[in-house]
Amino acid sequence: MAKKHKDIIGITIGDPNGIGPEVILKALADQRILNHLTPIVFGSSRVLSFYRKQLKLDDMSTFVLNDGQEPHMKRINIVDCWTDDFEVKVGQPEPDAGKNAFLALEKANEWFRAGKVDAIVTAPINKATIQSEQFDFPGHTEYFGNRHEGDPLMFMIAGDLRIAVFTGHMSLKEVSGNLSRDKLKQRIEMILGSLKKDFGIIKPRLAVLGLNPHAGEDGLLGQEEKDIISPVIEDCKNNGDLVFGPYPADGFFGSSNFRKFDGVLAMYHDQGLIPFKSISFGSGVNFTANLPIVRTSPDHGTAFDIAGKNKSSETSMRAAIYLAHDILRNRSEQEAEAAE
Repeated sequence: MAKKHKDIIGITIGDPNGIGPEVILKALADQRILNHLTPIVFGSSRVLSFYRKQLKLDDMSTFVLNDGQEPHMKRINIVDCWTDDFEVKVGQPEPDAGKNAFLALEKANEWFRAGKVDAIVTAPINKATIQSEQFDFPGHTEYFGNRHEGDPLMFMIAGDLRIAVFTGHMSLKEVSGNLSRDKLKQRIEMILGSLKKDFGIIKPRLAVLGLNPHAGEDGLLGQEEKDIISPVIEDCKNNGDLVFGPYPADGFFGSSNFRKFDGVLAMYHDQGLIPFKSISFGSGVNFTANLPIVRTSPDHGTAFDIAGKNKSSETSMRAAIYLAHDILRNRSEQEAEAAE
């Protein structure tokens, strides 16, 4: 992908009945963002105009971008992704909203493949209404893994707090059966690779959480730590990697032990995301690592209950946009160093 003077960041509108359009507009309302990057919002100029009027952002400078045109470097670019007369139904999950959220996602991905955007930031979707023959995934993470033929890693980021999950959108009863030495070692290698490549940490320190209460209590509360997790950690140490654990999840976060590490690997979704959102909700970012594309997202959902009420905070969306920009820069520097 040829690098432009400024990174071009594609932003998908998400569910148009949720808070996605609001947080996008609020995040981009500060025109200083254009000093660092060029945003292209994939969705609908009509929908965004509807929300701009609600938010009284009439002075926001936008540019409707058509295929073949160059993005305007000093305005908020918008790509129309559907042509039907979609009616915004604020705060309501409904099929047409899900269909159009998917069209925006596909168009942004198409532009990335064509080299017209450098990264994609996704506003939240409704995982039920977006389902179709074309979108048969638990969420964005699996969608991007499929489209880019990779094994995506869910990484939650808030400043120096970085929590990855061994299993993402998977039911709790399936977690233990999916845990193996080979898979765990592969996951750890992914995380260490991302910490180096995407965050510029030369020798990252990684903490690994246990699966069971009290990290198994030496086998009393489960065997996974003794049979799988601890042996893999020992192998990593023998390879010269700074990998430690397994730590009991409750005490690890309760004692702020996480601050000693560059990254944390949780064994399942809620084990990692509950403490993450408790510590940083509203400012965190969901980053899909281990793929050629840089994809980030705010750490919240569609929040239908507050949509259209001007109660949503744009902090997480703004953080997602800037993190995508930062990761692109880190990857570019790594590539430049490797080429020397």
